Amino acid sequence: MEPTTDWLLLWRQIVEEHEKSHESNSRRKKDVWKGRAARFDKNVKKRWTRPDSSRSFILGRLKANPGATVLDVGAGTGAWTCIMAPEAGRVVAVEPSESMASILEQNVRDLGLNNVDIIREAWPEADTGLCDFSLCSHAMYGCPDFRGFISRMEEVTEKTCFLLMKMPAMDGVMAEAAMRVWGHPYDSPNFQIAYNALMQMGLYPNVLMEDAGEWAPWTHGSIDEALDDVKRRLGLKDDESHDGFLRSLLERRLKLTNGRYVWPRGVRTALIYWDTEQTPA
Repeated sequence: MEPTTDWLLLWRQIVEEHEKSHESNSRRKKDVWKGRAARFDKNVKKRWTRPDSSRSFILGRLKANPGATVLDVGAGTGAWTCIMAPEAGRVVAVEPSESMASILEQNVRDLGLNNVDIIREAWPEADTGLCDFSLCSHAMYGCPDFRGFISRMEEVTEKTCFLLMKMPAMDGVMAEAAMRVWGHPYDSPNFQIAYNALMQMGLYPNVLMEDAGEWAPWTHGSIDEALDDVKRRLGLKDDESHDGFLRSLLERRLKLTNGRYVWPRGVRTALIYWDTEQTPA
């Protein structure tokens, strides 16, 4: 019999491997979005000019529950907060980055929203009070304690929890690289691990695959640049033992187009959701 995977442990291990790719733990304690928050906000606003099924689904739930309170965990510059606020009684936006929270605050002011509370603290430590719905959009990847992150969301949510997460293709370039280096195809915390971790916790959530299409592919100016990026993502900065395989992989799977090495497409977004009223005691 094959050994059972401990998905919660796997999530922690991958997050901790990603931590190693940063220069030091002290750097992680700083505002990593400083100097990048404005560009992030601009890119999100551009991307959100197109409709998608996740927004339609969640806003539909809010419209069916007038006056509901909503928690936005890791609110960033406020894309979700600002789109949910007109349909909600109150939105509590939790965002620890000062750079992100400052733009979030400005976006809220620009739209004249008066039902948004901004809490500049990290999750799951933030004290938010109870809410009807909770949402976390791509803001859980840096937390090694997935169980604690989700359990805290459940504690404060009276109706439904929503998670938006990336779902890379299982045969993607990074999956092949991770299989060689780590012995499994998961190069980062993602939907596949999270869904299994939720089931390990006794939760059996629903899934809606976003219909907005796959994410734009990565590009690099050279194979050397792509190799450095892959090694950074896999925590191999000073380890050359896999360089030959990884270089061969990139030369085989990346395509040179208009002077740039383009990765295959393959990352989508999955919406995971479940009603806390049905959570086992």
